[in-house]
Amino acid sequence: MTEVKKHFAVIGNPIHHSLSPQIHTMFAKDAGLLMDYKAVLSPLNEFQQTSQTLISEKLSGANVTLPFKKEAYQLANQHSQHAKIAEAVNTLEFKDKEIIGHNTDGIGLVRDLEQNLQIDLKHKKVLLIGAGGAAEGVLYSILEKKPLELTLTNRTIEKSNTIKNKMNAYAKHLNVDLNVIEIKKLQHQYFDVIINATSASLNEADLGLDNKIFHEKCLAYDMMYGKETLFIKQAKSQHAQTSDGLGMLVEQAAEAFYIWHHIKPQTKPIIDFFRNK
Repeated sequence: MTEVKKHFAVIGNPIHHSLSPQIHTMFAKDAGLLMDYKAVLSPLNEFQQTSQTLISEKLSGANVTLPFKKEAYQLANQHSQHAKIAEAVNTLEFKDKEIIGHNTDGIGLVRDLEQNLQIDLKHKKVLLIGAGGAAEGVLYSILEKKPLELTLTNRTIEKSNTIKNKMNAYAKHLNVDLNVIEIKKLQHQYFDVIINATSASLNEADLGLDNKIFHEKCLAYDMMYGKETLFIKQAKSQHAQTSDGLGMLVEQAAEAFYIWHHIKPQTKPIIDFFRNK
């Protein structure tokens, strides 16, 4: 029986920078699957129309990147637990007339930390910087790993408080101490893992972090990838361990690939490939 070629896409604006087509093509080649995967630029106010066009073209699924993850959540008529809690979707499955929304960002982050960087989050003190969609998308996955404490901070503290109020019940259920501290009051706190989920790295903005929060035994993790950010430079200056978000990108893609194909791809060769490029 001839294998049917499946079609997938990533939707965003901008989209030219996306590594997703290359990553998924490499996964498919390793798995011996017949598929294609394209990047689709959607006009900012036409995500719904763009998605419906792809469905009419018989696509089996799509990844969704900035700025459409909230709109993808609205588009889906079924949601995974992670998508429901984040109220954001980065992976869509098109099945008959069903549109199933998933969020693999948090799973990707945690896998990168645990499997690639050998950081066990259980009983650790974790700081999450940011209160936008990126932070919301990973928060529940961090809580699931039962850190001792998860501290939220942001330049506008009200946003952190809003997220805390939304997530408090989950934190209590998992027995995790979830709290909010202003950036300028962090210098006397100890953290094992510091995660930057802000977009400040994109425009080289200074987060206003005190050098004292970084130390040799701490991991500073920036969810952005590519060039070295101010956050990573500051952490290195204080001899902290550092990582960008390339591993997270590949791991969240691997989870999306698993959702679509029920095959778990090998991620380390792909991460190494992009690291050495």
